[in-house]
Amino acid sequence: MRIGIGYDIHRLVAGRPLVLGGVTIPFEKGLLGHSDADVLVHAACDALLGAAGLGDIGRLFPDSDPRYKDIYSIVLLQECRRRLADHGFLLANLDATIFAEAPRLAPHNDAMRRTMAAALHADEAVINIKATTTEGLGQVGAGEGMAAMCVVLLNVK
Repeated sequence: MRIGIGYDIHRLVAGRPLVLGGVTIPFEKGLLGHSDADVLVHAACDALLGAAGLGDIGRLFPDSDPRYKDIYSIVLLQECRRRLADHGFLLANLDATIFAEAPRLAPHNDAMRRTMAAALHADEAVINIKATTTEGLGQVGAGEGMAAMCVVLLNVK
């Protein structure tokens, strides 16, 4: 068994869609980044890659590479899954938390879980997604950004 942890944070800005867990969520702001800036998927990618000892999302998909400009982060998650499979790893469990003051994310948790499970070729039951606020503290609490943290457990085939 191997354990990995991932974390990501992005600034909220007007004029971009809000994409979390591969799902576009209605909101007046979106996350700023080279890709779609999906903090949940980015944290999951880093957790998966870290558990497998395969580097990190920035090294594999650098923001200096124009191929990844505005890419749908689920594509990156699919590539991470492929790399894990190539190295003999299977996802046993993924647990993630999104940190955001708004919008309310609980109504979207099932759609995010389904989308990520499909990308990972995993049973939805092994994926858990939750959201919390930071009680107004810090940049996330001020509504300036969103963050996500993810922990994964991998089994070796």
